[in-house]
Amino acid sequence: MDIKNILVWCVIGLVAGWLASVFVGGGGLVRYLLTGLIGAFVGGFLVNVTGININLGNPWVNQIVVAAIGAIVVVVVARILA
Repeated sequence: MDIKNILVWCVIGLVAGWLASVFVGGGGLVRYLLTGLIGAFVGGFLVNVTGININLGNPWVNQIVVAAIGAIVVVVVARILA
């Protein structure tokens, strides 16, 4: 893993975290990054388990959408548990 991959993950995490905050509220750069990165793992897991195929024509957009879905799930579960 090189620095370019880490930066790409961070950008995807930031965008996904921001999208999640649009739907469920919240804010802050660090919070966007954390929820987006954790959401990427959760979203990837949920997409694989359910067998849903997200194909929006661009692999970057697909990853952002999956990560945003996961981030929304993470935020909602965290709010329920808190």
